[in-house]
Amino acid sequence: MSLVAIVGRPNVGKSTLFNRLIEAREAIVHNEPGVTRDRHYGSVLWNGVTFNVVDTGGLVPGGTEVFEAAIREQVEIALEQTDVILFMVDASTGITDIDQEIAARLRRSEKPVLVVANKSDNEKRRWDTPIFYEFGLGEVYPISSLSGTGTGELLDALTASLPMEISNEEDTRTRVSLIGKPNVGKSSITNALLGENRSIVTEIAGTTRDSVHATYKFYGEELVLVDTAGLRKRAKVKENVEFYSLLRTERAIQEADVAVLIIDATQGLEAQDIRVLKQAEDMNKGLLIAVNKWDLVQKETNTARDYAAKIYERLQTLDYVPIIFISAITKQRLHNMMEKVVAIAAERKRRIPTSALNDYMQEAIRAVHPPAYRGNFVKIKYVTQVRENPPVFAFFVNHPDGVAENYRRYLEGKLREKFGFAGVPITLAFKQK
Repeated sequence: MSLVAIVGRPNVGKSTLFNRLIEAREAIVHNEPGVTRDRHYGSVLWNGVTFNVVDTGGLVPGGTEVFEAAIREQVEIALEQTDVILFMVDASTGITDIDQEIAARLRRSEKPVLVVANKSDNEKRRWDTPIFYEFGLGEVYPISSLSGTGTGELLDALTASLPMEISNEEDTRTRVSLIGKPNVGKSSITNALLGENRSIVTEIAGTTRDSVHATYKFYGEELVLVDTAGLRKRAKVKENVEFYSLLRTERAIQEADVAVLIIDATQGLEAQDIRVLKQAEDMNKGLLIAVNKWDLVQKETNTARDYAAKIYERLQTLDYVPIIFISAITKQRLHNMMEKVVAIAAERKRRIPTSALNDYMQEAIRAVHPPAYRGNFVKIKYVTQVRENPPVFAFFVNHPDGVAENYRRYLEGKLREKFGFAGVPITLAFKQK
């Protein structure tokens, strides 16, 4: 699909327009300049035309602050990939020196540019917008991204310059979310996999605030890779922006097929990591633990084995989650990590034949009978898989309430022992026979 980039200096309303175009609150909106740091993609459908739109970080030419330099690089990458540029300015402030510098850069890009005069909320501001023709970039479109005024005319002009393409197909690609605490290397892993600086990487913890989506091809299969904002304990989230980032990361887990928990090898597994992993398990997502920065760990013969044993000791019931040791810097085992991701996604979709399931599980039930319930024998008559992706197994029993938690764990363990499902939460439902 065609790609449209929204560029401009900080705090002119790019993220608000982005949200309006994709009809969702995807990008963080805040009155603090520079909130949007990473490129942010979404799809737009207007009058039968589908295209992608990217919300870029605030462009501040000549800035020396670390984020300003990184944001400029993000915008340059977006401009290389885009078909049309929406140059957003603020009708309430008029032309600034930064606007002039951005306009000069856009004129050199040789890409079609539509000047969007945002915050044209009243008649006076709309009458003032012709001043932006001074940029020499063509037509000026006065809009209010907050109320939506003028966005219809803008979209009409935009789609008229794009190749017509209609797509209503459901996205069946596997979605992979990289989750974990700030500064464990999620963005570095994303960049290493994609071969470009898709996410901003600095030494400051919490740099990634929005979830960033990218398409990653692995042996011909397209995966949607999501580099999420670093998770923190809610008690430590003081900024509104950080709070919204936390909510967005939780939603990224919810929308994922496989969640990869990234932990820092030099810090080990922490309570926050376990909480996040359990949250992903509760949502029935595929699970994988990637221990990053493994190149910084001094190793002996059984270092990896002992490290994994300590993790499993703390995880307890999450011992079915695979662990892989990687390095974003040296790219050690990143390919293996993606192989495991694809394997876990396939496991989520697997269905066990009812006959094979009953033959094995009835033997396991005979070997260890369920405890009696209120003086009555608990009898499991029949087992079947009622759905996959994620897998759910129904056990038909005379006293469903009589199946204790420890016996549920026994049945789940026997299922995994025979049929695998590594990295996949499985649900056992007990129904009245």
